[in-house]
Amino acid sequence: MRIDLHTHSTASDGTDTPAELVRKAAAAGLDVIALTDHDTTRGHAEALAVLPAGLTLVTGAELSCRLDGVSMHMLAYLFDPEEPALLAERELVRDDRVPRAKGMIAKLNALGVPVTWEQVARIAGDGSVGRPHVATALVELGVVPSVSDAFTQEWLADGGRAYMEKHETDPFVALRLVKNAGGVAVFAHPAADKRGRTVPESAIADLAGAGLDGIEVDHMDHDPETRARLRGLAKELGLLVTGSSDYHGSRKTCVLGEFMTDPEVYGEITRRATGAFPVPGAGGV
Repeated sequence: MRIDLHTHSTASDGTDTPAELVRKAAAAGLDVIALTDHDTTRGHAEALAVLPAGLTLVTGAELSCRLDGVSMHMLAYLFDPEEPALLAERELVRDDRVPRAKGMIAKLNALGVPVTWEQVARIAGDGSVGRPHVATALVELGVVPSVSDAFTQEWLADGGRAYMEKHETDPFVALRLVKNAGGVAVFAHPAADKRGRTVPESAIADLAGAGLDGIEVDHMDHDPETRARLRGLAKELGLLVTGSSDYHGSRKTCVLGEFMTDPEVYGEITRRATGAFPVPGAGGV
């Protein structure tokens, strides 16, 4: 089985609609794909409506968290999307995205960059606005050559000149909310230090003690040495090891299925989940 457990659509900051995403996943030969847009499940219905035969969809979301001032992301799989407490927290995070984006735009304007809210809103479309949309605006204006080049201290990285904080959930609270909603929690790209500061491995141990299910080890932002170190940490802590593309369409260079999850790990994730279940495609329209 070919299993990719971390992808994004236009419901957040990807460039493919949910329907396009699942069709591309099937064309790429994937058997299982997780749709994990940032702090939202809005893309699930569209993906399910057209899910091709032979492709199974794992519903999920990537939750924005912050621990001791360090931003981190939690992949939540197969939770009940209508569970009130987790739904309320996701909405709180999403509602803070617009004023945050406008704050970044104001900082960029002060730095002499003529980006506008109208430009960023056009790029975001119906998606939850975020830094990648502001970064895309910088690319359009010729300020940086690529989206990844905008995530530096000069521009939008954590603590950068145009960075603005937003409401982010304490990861221990996120774990409790995900578990109470019947979901499974995996720490996304925990050592992706190119994005900014990362939480220490001691914090991962604390999260494991609080119920964290796994860590995303095989990811484009982890070099081979880092992946080996994280694999050893996961074994020591009894955590599941996942792998995935973190696909964003044309906004990033990664491709569907670039990294994948072992079928046995996927099976364990589905066994632990009680809030929702993987949906096999029946051949959408």
